[in-house]
Amino acid sequence: MEQHNVFALPGYRLRVGSSLDRATVVKFMERTYSELNPHQPIGHLADTVDRFLSRATPLWWIDEAIADHAAGPVAGLWLGQATDQRTGLLHPYALLLYVVPAHRRRGLATALLKVAHHWAQQQGHRQISLQVFSDNQAAQALYTSLGYQSEAILMKKELPEEKVEET
Repeated sequence: MEQHNVFALPGYRLRVGSSLDRATVVKFMERTYSELNPHQPIGHLADTVDRFLSRATPLWWIDEAIADHAAGPVAGLWLGQATDQRTGLLHPYALLLYVVPAHRRRGLATALLKVAHHWAQQQGHRQISLQVFSDNQAAQALYTSLGYQSEAILMKKELPEEKVEET
């Protein structure tokens, strides 16, 4: 596959995932969110994976080259699809990018994003987007170094629970 030509990190190998990798995608999403806030609920993440993981959503894994494939991946990137609200164009959207802590700072996330950029261009897309939490400074620095720019600010307001009167 052409993505393999874009990927070159000694000691690691790239492989294409599939919708059969549901359990691993859920596990990686749970790890991501637990690292960001170990007290937040994560049960909804499996539902998100079930809603969006399909044959149409590209998924790549990085394994250690010397490890048995059964050991599991050390990094992964899963793309979904989003609509640019300004132009209406469909484009790839990073639903998950995760690197196991022991393998961070080795270029794995950058390599995965370069594979995704190449894939998106091959598919005729002119942009790729993602969401990053405001307190994840390391991820923001990575994305900025790769040319990503802030386009919007997500704002939310917590609403108090409304008391329902029984009649």
